[in-house]
Amino acid sequence: MKLNRLICLLAYLLPLITMAQEKKPNIVWIFSDDHSYQTIGAYGGRLQSLNPTPNIDKLAAEGMRFDKAYVENSICAPSRATLLTGKMSHLHKKKDNTKKTVFDHDQQQFQKILRQNGYQTAMIGKIHLPGKMQGFDYWEVLPGQGKYYNPDFITEEGDTNYKGEYVTDVITDRALNWLENERDQDKPFMMMVHHKAPHRNWDPAERYMSKYEDVEIPEPDNFFDDYATRTTAAHKQEMDIATSMNTHIDLKAEGDRYANDPRYKERYAKFAAAKLKGEALVKWKYQTYMKDYLRCIWSVDESVGQIMQSLKEQGLDENTIVIYSSDQGFYMGEHGWFDKRFMYEESFRTPLIVKWPGTVKPGSVNTDLVQNIDFAETFLDLADAPIPDDMQGKSVVPLLKGKSPKKWRKSIYYHYYEYPGAHAVRRHEGVANQRYKLIRFYGEDVPNGEEWEFYDLEKDPSEMNNIYGVSTVAKQISKMKKELAKLKLQYAIAE
Repeated sequence: MKLNRLICLLAYLLPLITMAQEKKPNIVWIFSDDHSYQTIGAYGGRLQSLNPTPNIDKLAAEGMRFDKAYVENSICAPSRATLLTGKMSHLHKKKDNTKKTVFDHDQQQFQKILRQNGYQTAMIGKIHLPGKMQGFDYWEVLPGQGKYYNPDFITEEGDTNYKGEYVTDVITDRALNWLENERDQDKPFMMMVHHKAPHRNWDPAERYMSKYEDVEIPEPDNFFDDYATRTTAAHKQEMDIATSMNTHIDLKAEGDRYANDPRYKERYAKFAAAKLKGEALVKWKYQTYMKDYLRCIWSVDESVGQIMQSLKEQGLDENTIVIYSSDQGFYMGEHGWFDKRFMYEESFRTPLIVKWPGTVKPGSVNTDLVQNIDFAETFLDLADAPIPDDMQGKSVVPLLKGKSPKKWRKSIYYHYYEYPGAHAVRRHEGVANQRYKLIRFYGEDVPNGEEWEFYDLEKDPSEMNNIYGVSTVAKQISKMKKELAKLKLQYAIAE
């Protein structure tokens, strides 16, 4: 009799358990490399009229755009480690892109917890963290930076080369194959689609090579910045378009590497004939860089459209949260620069767009301070999975629901470690709130071991006027220094 009751109870409960499992949302995380918010149409600005990202813009129109999303360390590998762990660089130990710091794959990562809570997980594309991936039912990743053309990929079973193919297309195709053919359709899923583009050296797909050919890309107002009020770091960096961007590998107009590539034959000839010098050469570099960068973005944006279409065709669109972001921001000629690393807005800030049907208000904009230490916690919260106490961020789910908790953070901490290193950006840390930003450059090759910069972002959004030391803001600087000390204690920062 008891056995019959137990059987009846199980027969009643199993469908309910299955229904509960089905109601858990799927999550698609689309992540690009060095994609600046300035080149996303939904963020407005001087490049919006170029219509660089129609599919990403549609995602923003149907979801929420975050205008104050930031990173804790603006460089590729540390940002990805932070994404997986929900911890700052000094705790997950991947502080920079060098081989001196190694990411321990055995440590706690959000996808491992998702799997333990009924989700299937997939990772396709660039991860920039050497070693065997853990916590994914399926993974196929680029080794290191990867190549734009004829890319190699690493899988659980071994290596694969996609001869004659373009990396963005391969990542999209492999993601769609898993989504449509290989996943367990009875389980909710978390799929991470990580694009290499638009990372340096900005090598576009052939089908987009003529895009923007006859367009003059607007220059930023501070393109010829002289860093008059800035400290040593801005003056001594090696990431300016004028002298640090090369004409052979970066701009594909000289040298042997692209000499026989039909895509660049005309560019080689025109550049050789022009014999550009001085300001004319710098302006040509900017135009060429920007056009190749935007052409790379078109393939990424196309990928977003293909993934959204596949979700719709499979009837998954209403129960799938789609998120678009990048590992950090990037300079589009602001301050005369390319690359990232600095705590100035263009590289400190990153795009973040979320579509959550039935929950996120279409076309909404959030201005709360969000950071990449929040991503892992958000994924776990969305999946109704436990969030470990040692993760350092906060779930943004309340923000997605249109609520700004009273205890939401009022300031954020930043720390860049890679010096000496590529682009010669000095080590620095800092604190920022909705209006002010305080930066401390320290260590080797910094006069007296320490230099400070302070900005009023309300009056000086382009960060052209360092007002550290100005008497009228002395009290505010003192408050920001106290806030910096408080955050360092909160996040257990030694240096």
